Amino acid sequence: ISCTMVFITATRRSLTLCTRRVVARNFSSAAPQWEGGLPDSIKRVGQSSAFPNEYPGMVYEFNWCLNGDGVTPLKRSAFRINKPLDAKIAGLTPNSKNLKIKAKPIPEAGTDALTFEDFDAACQTARDNLSLADALYCPEGHVPSTTAGVRVISNSGRLAPDILAYLDRCPKLSPPQSMPITCFVLEGGEEFSGFSIEEIEVPVAPEEGVSVYDLGYQPKEAKSVATVVVSGKKPDIAHIVAGIEASQKALAQDELERAKKAEEEAKAAESA
Repeated sequence: ISCTMVFITATRRSLTLCTRRVVARNFSSAAPQWEGGLPDSIKRVGQSSAFPNEYPGMVYEFNWCLNGDGVTPLKRSAFRINKPLDAKIAGLTPNSKNLKIKAKPIPEAGTDALTFEDFDAACQTARDNLSLADALYCPEGHVPSTTAGVRVISNSGRLAPDILAYLDRCPKLSPPQSMPITCFVLEGGEEFSGFSIEEIEVPVAPEEGVSVYDLGYQPKEAKSVATVVVSGKKPDIAHIVAGIEASQKALAQDELERAKKAEEEAKAAESA
């Protein structure tokens, strides 16, 4: 059997068209008419498998992204839910309505109501238990009426469709990236709810015409991120919404303060 395949290679200056003759070869372990078939030493044993071995709920790129968020889906069942169809693929029934949920306030870490130590302990416990969950459901979207990205990592198939219906639709980036707001929602754990705002440094591209190699270092800038933790026998979605909305307001305030500080520093440099 022979066929012709055409490959087109585009460059900035030219378009090259090349034609290749490809001959398909058939391999078979069927016994020939002589000597009783293939020797046992070269017969295929076991079952063949495709690599990478991906399927719904087992996508390497998304699993690595969850690892970056602190959760390792050990049961190989983590569903990235960005739209109603994703919920169906995860075996859930999507909520066809856009939900408006009244928030129930939760404490912020670093206040009298919640110490950083208690928040960190609860967050680590939630991550550890989510890593062991039979399945993870991870709705993604924007905080309503904003462009602040949110990812909720949960073992609750009950809550996931409603969380997706509450969030605004956001682009599904590939490869997936960590979001400014990450929520860990553990169903079946000890009662806890709280959120934390932290400042991290993220890499940024150098100025135009300059590379990292020219500078000798990777430029970085400060950025605020938020973590929300809600756990309990039946976590309340109103607590999750409260954490998301309070986090978004805090992140927006931090950005305004950084912009104001940068403007003041620029004016001081000009007048110096």
